[in-house]
Amino acid sequence: MGAVIAKFDLTIDDARDHIEWREIGGGLHPAWVRNVARGPAAVIAPFNFPLHLGNGAALAHLAAGNPVIFKPSPFSSVVAGRYAELMAPCFPEGVFQLVQGGAEEGEAISLDPRVRAVCFTGSVGVGRTLAKALAEDFSKDLALELGGRNAAIVCEDADLEIAAQAVADGMCLTCGQRCNATSRILVDEKIADAFAERLLSAVAVYRPGDPLKETTKLGPLISEAAVEKFEQLAGESGDWLLRGSAPREADGKRGHYVTPAIRRGASRLDAECFVPVVDFETFNNLDAAAERHNASPFGLTASVFTGNEATFWQLAEELRAGNLYANLPTTFSPSTLPFGGLGISGNGRPGGRGFIRFCTNEQAIQLRRKG
Repeated sequence: MGAVIAKFDLTIDDARDHIEWREIGGGLHPAWVRNVARGPAAVIAPFNFPLHLGNGAALAHLAAGNPVIFKPSPFSSVVAGRYAELMAPCFPEGVFQLVQGGAEEGEAISLDPRVRAVCFTGSVGVGRTLAKALAEDFSKDLALELGGRNAAIVCEDADLEIAAQAVADGMCLTCGQRCNATSRILVDEKIADAFAERLLSAVAVYRPGDPLKETTKLGPLISEAAVEKFEQLAGESGDWLLRGSAPREADGKRGHYVTPAIRRGASRLDAECFVPVVDFETFNNLDAAAERHNASPFGLTASVFTGNEATFWQLAEELRAGNLYANLPTTFSPSTLPFGGLGISGNGRPGGRGFIRFCTNEQAIQLRRKG
């Protein structure tokens, strides 16, 4: 909720930076560039941050003058309903509207020709379907945030305690259900065993528990389907540093509970995990680390752990990622920065700071005066 509230001021600041009129000199006539509203926008929000992510896009479109049709995930319909009850009365009738439903409703509002912008946060498959369906309406803006297969790169000179804690947090926060969650670990082979020991210790505190207790660090997954995906990934053959399980009960409550899992070696790099399962690989030089990182078609976030800033900048030149951090978790994505991915992680429409610049049409104006 803190992030939801903070987004109001950030959006107003972005509006001042990106959509105010600009006077253009040097021509034959007085001239300006202004940004005009696109028209109705569809905002399709995910379940994992049921308000924060959709709210950011909705506020940007509203500030730009675009009415918003807000469609939440069916897994977050109640909280979205309450959000709409608070938002809608703040605007003229019809400016903020809520549509509840699933994929069919989301597709219907996205493809409606009256809707002039679509912001979708979700899977690569659905993103591709939307992009293909909207290809002929090339004046309709499509903003896609489609997740990641995010890596933490741990160099030989890294502070192993800091790196281990950051990786544990990155893979386990919200039970791995974040687009920027850590699902790959690339470790210099010379410190692999020492880092693995510290990582296991850091992950050990992430035990399933009642999500309403403040002491709980690992709540449940969203659905039975998510548990089945976890069981498929964690049940695959291979060399496991930490075997995961699905106890289905914690603190006396039934639910979609699982425990973290760490696999030695690599699995599929072209599919998002969205559960607390990570691959643990080693490298023997920085070029190999960069090459291995870029083997995934995703490119959302990446973290480099090193005590040498020059090493970070060397890797930064090679890593394909829209958001790159030094000695921080892959999940460290504050609202004060843009947020978007490369490759199949998205289409260059960052969902964080500055998103408002995709919410308007730019118009050039010249004025010939008498005399």
